[in-house]
Amino acid sequence: MIAIPMFNKDGKTPDTAQLTVQIDRKEVSPTTFACAVRSLFQNWRQGTVACKTRGQLAFSNKKPWRQKGTGRARVSSIRSPLWRKGGVIFGPQPRVRSLIVNTKQRRLVFNNLLFTMLDKSAVHCLDFELPTTNKPSTKEARNALTAMGLNRKKLVLFLPFGDEANYASFRNIPHVHIVLFDQPNAVQLSDAHCWIFLKKDTDLFNTMVAQWN
Repeated sequence: MIAIPMFNKDGKTPDTAQLTVQIDRKEVSPTTFACAVRSLFQNWRQGTVACKTRGQLAFSNKKPWRQKGTGRARVSSIRSPLWRKGGVIFGPQPRVRSLIVNTKQRRLVFNNLLFTMLDKSAVHCLDFELPTTNKPSTKEARNALTAMGLNRKKLVLFLPFGDEANYASFRNIPHVHIVLFDQPNAVQLSDAHCWIFLKKDTDLFNTMVAQWN
């Protein structure tokens, strides 16, 4: 059982949140970590970039002038890549690029990230409630983070799907990246200085972390 400091809106730590799940530290190789990050960047690419070849252009394919006797260079078609607005030779075409990382490797990466953040005491619980129910307040969210001394650090805030009020409160803060409990990814988790979850979501955080064992 691991104790995680719990902050209130005033930046004080009157209590601690407990990481109740039994999870063991596991080592991960740099190659595995690199593959996990590279697969995310690769799979996020849309792959929709494209250039038209000479066969896809809507221009006429008629020969501009006869082959001989004009004194000019011979030309077969105005679709030629040598001409302005002509087709592109070996240009990019839409294709699917995907890399697969198996579940075991993904869990190893998350496990390593978790214990790295715990070693740095960079996992915090925030006792935060909006003054008015279901009414977002970016001012209150910013003040809470400032009181914790995290107003200039890259933060990952874990939120459940459907928590629209808190999502709208934190999403406009530039250094805060919101990650859903069911959609963590190694890129955002590794790029943050601190992880934060709300007191009301302690059970969801424990459930998420339990899957990384």
